[in-house]
Amino acid sequence: MPRPDYRSQTVIVTGASSGIGAAFAHALAARGANLILVARRLDRLQELAAELERKHRVSATALALDLTSPTAGPDLKAAVAGAGLTATGLINNAGFGTFGEFAGEDPARLAQEIAVDVAAPVQLSSAFLPDIVAAQGFLINVASMAAYTPTPRMAVYGATKAFVLNFTEALWVELRGSGVTAFALSPGATSTEFNAVVGTDDATAGAKARTPEDVVATALSHLESRNPGPSVIDGRSNRVSASVGRLVPRRATVTMMHRLTDPARRAGAKKRTRV
Repeated sequence: MPRPDYRSQTVIVTGASSGIGAAFAHALAARGANLILVARRLDRLQELAAELERKHRVSATALALDLTSPTAGPDLKAAVAGAGLTATGLINNAGFGTFGEFAGEDPARLAQEIAVDVAAPVQLSSAFLPDIVAAQGFLINVASMAAYTPTPRMAVYGATKAFVLNFTEALWVELRGSGVTAFALSPGATSTEFNAVVGTDDATAGAKARTPEDVVATALSHLESRNPGPSVIDGRSNRVSASVGRLVPRRATVTMMHRLTDPARRAGAKKRTRV
């Protein structure tokens, strides 16, 4: 598959106000792509759009959208059309997690998590795929290393990312021959606002974090490769972990993950370090 001509692309990036989404915006603008930046925080989007236009001389349009809305797909489609734009690429990056024993979680917050992490990527992919197919563009859905194992204390988040991974890999094979590149991107621990939103560093079990720029470099290298596969994992250690995980019985895997996400384990490690 030929390398994308970014200068002919208009790419939607959700969750673009910070972290991996903002890193995608910077990297794509540097390659000459025009951007449609989507998040709830309009002020931050507008600042980013102005910076990208000034630095890279591309068009960057900021659109505020609440992805928990049951009409997020058609709402964004209407907003993009209203701005006189047609998307040729879509990066479903927005998402968040919750941490804690499932029985004690807030049902309303879990519903929002499912809406943003599952329903929104499906809605937006459905809304924009016809234009992406017509342009022979690309679709990247951001999953997670949590997609590869059951994740106690993040049961819903892990399940949502497993959905994203399976959904996107199915699209990859459905879209073969269309000229569209579609794949799932799975980061591990990354230096973003994720843990702050979750409310604890236990969400990433103390794993060494990669940078958003590392993650985006992995994604764009995959996008630009000769024959991109249905998914890509960021980071060598994460790829090894996923490969090993396929060989371990599910019972052992989920038990191990329960230990890794135990706040008492990290608290004990910190205490031993101070002694």
